[in-house]
Amino acid sequence: MMRAALAKRRWRLRAAPVEGRGAQPAESVVAIEAPLLRRLHDDWLARRRGRLLPARADFDPVDLKYLMGKLLLVDVMHEPLRFRYRLVGTELVRRAGFDLTGRTLDDYPDPEYREYTRQRYATAVVTRQPLRSIQSRLILDGRLRHYEALLLPLGADGETVDMLMIGVIHL
Repeated sequence: MMRAALAKRRWRLRAAPVEGRGAQPAESVVAIEAPLLRRLHDDWLARRRGRLLPARADFDPVDLKYLMGKLLLVDVMHEPLRFRYRLVGTELVRRAGFDLTGRTLDDYPDPEYREYTRQRYATAVVTRQPLRSIQSRLILDGRLRHYEALLLPLGADGETVDMLMIGVIHL
């Protein structure tokens, strides 16, 4: 039964183009459906200030209150590449039924979704570009999940990804 449910998953990943280094201008990111995620992407672009990546310090939590409860901050650890959840929004914890704050991606209970998530996170780290994801037929714990997510890489030095800021909107 679970295999059949997992086979119904449909994952679509799209790198959101950003300005610079041969990418399309940010204005072309019309694929982001959720207005709150478009706003988050605009905030990310504004805080770059000529750098490839904004830093976590460039964001004041007060300025992100429109997305509180729907936001994740994920520390990126290199060599080997691993991910630790610094913040998991309360709405996301409620919907998932568990809290990974302070824990690593390796602690995620569903192995197939954990690997999918690891691949998404690694893609955002390697490309250093925003990544948009839509889940329209994801079944976890017997429940259908439908959401849009936007992964935004952050780097204290403006070049090396040391954190991912992720907005998740359930549709």
